[in-house]
Amino acid sequence: MALTDDKRSKPIRNPAPANRERGGWLAKIAPGVRKLVAKRETTADNLWVKCPDTGEMIYRPDLEAALWVTPSGRHMRIRPHLRFAYTFDGRCKNLALPRSPDDPLSFTYSKPYRENLSLARKATGEVDTMAAAIGEIGGTTAVVLVQDFVFMGGSLGVAAGEAFVTAAGEAVKRAAPLVVFTASGGARMQEGTLSLMQMARTTLAIQALRAARLPYIVVLTDPTTGGVTASYAMLGDVQLAEPGALIGFSGRRVIEQTIRETLPPGFQTAEFLVERGMVDKVTPRKELPAVLGSILRTLMMGRARLAA
Repeated sequence: MALTDDKRSKPIRNPAPANRERGGWLAKIAPGVRKLVAKRETTADNLWVKCPDTGEMIYRPDLEAALWVTPSGRHMRIRPHLRFAYTFDGRCKNLALPRSPDDPLSFTYSKPYRENLSLARKATGEVDTMAAAIGEIGGTTAVVLVQDFVFMGGSLGVAAGEAFVTAAGEAVKRAAPLVVFTASGGARMQEGTLSLMQMARTTLAIQALRAARLPYIVVLTDPTTGGVTASYAMLGDVQLAEPGALIGFSGRRVIEQTIRETLPPGFQTAEFLVERGMVDKVTPRKELPAVLGSILRTLMMGRARLAA
């Protein structure tokens, strides 16, 4: 027998609760996930650093504890503030360096030189490539000048020349030795002949140190090339170098094309040059403070005896 309309079954629907939470369990964990993602976004994106030699990924805190020397022995490039921290016995005092004209030649190549300077200053937080400080190394007061390769390849321009002359003058004033850590691709082409003039100016500043019988020590770091190598980088009373540092004037390919010969393996490395007498000693970074302190004490002791 057919069912009538009033007897026909109808689906039963439960009314939705008035205060029902939308999204269920996923909505409950969403705030925690968002916080975790936000925290990861604010964490340094370079927590792992790749070794240029082996390709190994190195945990950044471990690399910092090793003074930025990889397990394979590669001495990574470091900024001036770290160099000062690794070199001085304790606290040091930064030296104020003179400000030079930004764009004396109004140079433009692909983009204005003034714009390149602005970008480099924004990226590094420095005015130019040189930084100087005074403090004690192994108990001997010394002026330390550091070249920053991050700032436009550590190129030698008017500002860098002024910084070198100022640091040398401060060393003479304080009767203290001058230690220079070099790292450069050469002269700054955007300043033309003005940059080349700094080779002569820095050489004269070194002569003032020698006239005052004050030690001038050079530590060659990776890379040191071009006009810097042709001037103050190779005029030290003692020439030290970090392991594996590239040191030379022209690049390997340019030399091979010029002389039409294949250069030997390891050409222009610190180890290659120490064997040929251009570098006195290859010194690992962790040993540099002790080696520098010993050299400075010895040379300053000899200066005191000559003065007596």
